[in-house]
Amino acid sequence: MNSPDPSLRVKPHLPDAQTVTAVHHWTDRLFSFRVTRPQSLRFRSGEFVMIGLLDDNGKPLLRAYSIASPSWDEELEFYSIKVPDGPLTSRLQHIKVGDEIILRPKPVGTLVLDALLPGNRLWFLATGTGLAPFASLMRDPETYEKFDQVIMMHTCREVAELEYGRQLVENLKDDPLIGELVGDKLIYYPTTTREPFHHMGRVTDNLSSGKVFADLGLPPMDAAHDRAMICGSLAFNVDVKAILEGFGLREGANSEPLEFVVEKAFVGDGI
Repeated sequence: MNSPDPSLRVKPHLPDAQTVTAVHHWTDRLFSFRVTRPQSLRFRSGEFVMIGLLDDNGKPLLRAYSIASPSWDEELEFYSIKVPDGPLTSRLQHIKVGDEIILRPKPVGTLVLDALLPGNRLWFLATGTGLAPFASLMRDPETYEKFDQVIMMHTCREVAELEYGRQLVENLKDDPLIGELVGDKLIYYPTTTREPFHHMGRVTDNLSSGKVFADLGLPPMDAAHDRAMICGSLAFNVDVKAILEGFGLREGANSEPLEFVVEKAFVGDGI
């Protein structure tokens, strides 16, 4: 009896499948990709969803990923690290246009504007791919309607790792939808920790030393005027939280808006 033609084998059906529409590899450790958006999906900029692929046993292998595109975008964008032996990213980094991924259309998260009290300045504090939720919020008109100034502090080890964020910020000025709204409200403060750059140092050090305030000509943070969002590794989140509390800011949530919020589901090393 002849064995079936391999080309006729049916691909395993992906639950909640969405199609990859674009992939960009920024460095050997970082890539971004876009996928189709489920018609039923409604989300607030800054939220995350579960995405993934099937494992060797045909079971869904899912991780939480912040949506990097704003809530008005017709597609969904994600920004990811590549972990050679990571259960998911070792596979995900090889996706190509036309491939399918699993996307559970149930967005959640704490990095939303509703979780903050009204204020004058909004600080986005991120390391590495922790930039993703802020990539969404920086492209949302509501961010600039609610705040007079938005400061994006982003730290990576090397200059090349800042490129995704740099291009995003640069392109905002010419964005036909929100370019005028952004105007000069958005201040971008990228730093590196290993490779020489015009601004260096960790977010924590630049905040606690006051260097970022001196560099940007801004007063130190205070609870009356400043709001903040934190997204990075667990250690980063804990350290920055302590610094913000030192400035008198309190951690809020969807159910109790206060002066700052922390993303607790950030996907870091090992994915």
